[in-house]
Amino acid sequence: MSTLTNDQFIVHLPKSASTDLQQDQEYFELEQGGQRRRLRFHDYGEIYSVPGLYEHLFEDKMQCRSPEVIADLLHKTLEEKKQNASDLRVLDFGAGNGMVGEELARIGVEHLVGVDMAPEAKDAVERDRPGLYEGYHAIDITKPGPDAEAALKAAKFNCLVCVAALGFGDIPPEAFTAALNLVSDDGWVAFNIRDHVAASDDPGGFAPLLEELKEKGQLVEHARVKYPHRVGLSGEELEYWAIVAQKQAV
Repeated sequence: MSTLTNDQFIVHLPKSASTDLQQDQEYFELEQGGQRRRLRFHDYGEIYSVPGLYEHLFEDKMQCRSPEVIADLLHKTLEEKKQNASDLRVLDFGAGNGMVGEELARIGVEHLVGVDMAPEAKDAVERDRPGLYEGYHAIDITKPGPDAEAALKAAKFNCLVCVAALGFGDIPPEAFTAALNLVSDDGWVAFNIRDHVAASDDPGGFAPLLEELKEKGQLVEHARVKYPHRVGLSGEELEYWAIVAQKQAV
């Protein structure tokens, strides 16, 4: 194993020569307080609970570029359409610990609401990035409860952003649809998806959903860029599509 050190913890990564894992099977070992335990990269709740661990692991070591790439592609598309990021009212769906929200604020977004299934994500935002979001809801968006549902509808979103959360069972298609339904007609939709998940044989249901939305004219694509989301434990770059589209009434 290789090691990554921080003042509060040590991350041990498997040697690349010994890894033959799918993306959602990748793991590391966390040494903290004299104890060592194994976590999957997708054990987000436990990762968020350790201050600085998510950034240290994904941004520093695994070279994750998605928050910046999606924000910049959205910004570029808005400029081409002569629209301002400051006019967006964004639902950051699968918002995690706020790294995407920070990038959206960087391009000029002023109105941000976060939603994530993990209570630990909300705790991490309040701990590490207080004030970034106007509101943050740790909920299942398909069953939000009356208070959260009222707040989300009152937000009058005209943009949905979903980064590194589609596929691998993290967000099912029906949850993405529920989030999309909160966005006004002509609103913007910016998201990313693994290249093979976007393929027609995707077993998770996202490829059929996206194709259906496009065929019905409910989602009009304006920009699509292939890029390396991050590196895997094997050292190989994980290729994703960044997509910016617009929701249309049918």
